[in-house]
Amino acid sequence: MKKELKVAQFGLGPIGLECLKLAASQPWIRVVGGVDNAPTKIGKDLGELAGTRRLAGLRVVTSVDELDQKPDLIFHTAVSRFKAAYGQLEPIIRQGISVVSSCEELVFPQLREPLLAAKLDRLCRKSGARVVATGVNPGFVMDVLPLCLSMITQEIVDIDIERVVNASTRREPLQRKIGSGLAPKEFRRRFQAGQAGHAGLSDSLALIAHALGWKIGRIREAGDAVVAQKEIRTRYLRVEKGETCGLHQWAQARADGRRTITLDLKMYLGAKNPHDTIRIKGNPPLTLVILGGAAGDQATVAALVNTAARLWRAEPGLRLATELPIT
Repeated sequence: MKKELKVAQFGLGPIGLECLKLAASQPWIRVVGGVDNAPTKIGKDLGELAGTRRLAGLRVVTSVDELDQKPDLIFHTAVSRFKAAYGQLEPIIRQGISVVSSCEELVFPQLREPLLAAKLDRLCRKSGARVVATGVNPGFVMDVLPLCLSMITQEIVDIDIERVVNASTRREPLQRKIGSGLAPKEFRRRFQAGQAGHAGLSDSLALIAHALGWKIGRIREAGDAVVAQKEIRTRYLRVEKGETCGLHQWAQARADGRRTITLDLKMYLGAKNPHDTIRIKGNPPLTLVILGGAAGDQATVAALVNTAARLWRAEPGLRLATELPIT
């Protein structure tokens, strides 16, 4: 690997800015700029936006082409849907620039858009770029971590993963994405339209099945509003009793007609006893519990930055998180 990796940030929301701050603190990374099309951010000093002197003097631009230096790698934290991400990534990939993305559907794009995923892979191989998606979930807790545990089992019958998240501790965009403050009926309408809820649950399930070599049938995914039993106030918003304060979302599929993979996510304001639990029924049976749960925003930022060096050592192409070395 190069002694110094030149990187830029695409998307300067809360996760993007925290990613920049962590990247700027690494001795093997040199940040060369940030990209965002928000009128309130264009031309702003990155050091001021991110709250660190290490980024002073770098200005926000609207495209990678406007950066003063061509980066080796881009941290991409802009969208959740693969189709939208493809439009942003294609011109970057054509320049041979690698990408570590937080796009949830990019964790296993072959599930929803196999042809587009294959096209992106071909572009990467032609230009010498590498692309991977990572994060806390998807990207670790409900896919990569259970796969690590599977290495010490002789046989697996069922995989059952539960994640309970106290969304009161998370960033404002996430609190709104899970429907906080909406009437339950409106949340259900938006959930069915793909306008609310957690992206990437079925994609994590499909990644597990792919890595284990299991053939799965149809993935059933559903969700519903968690309704506030009293008024809830967070740093960003207020939810009245009877309004949506989060969600309960789950996905399940059967493999080879006999095994089952179940992913169950509860993410709502004020959730008690947050935790991550992975249960593998098999030989031997395994149960792993992370008390308090993996800290979502901080963990996602860490996953993005820590993945950069590992991706840089990989062969060009569209890579899966399960294909990269652990360290």
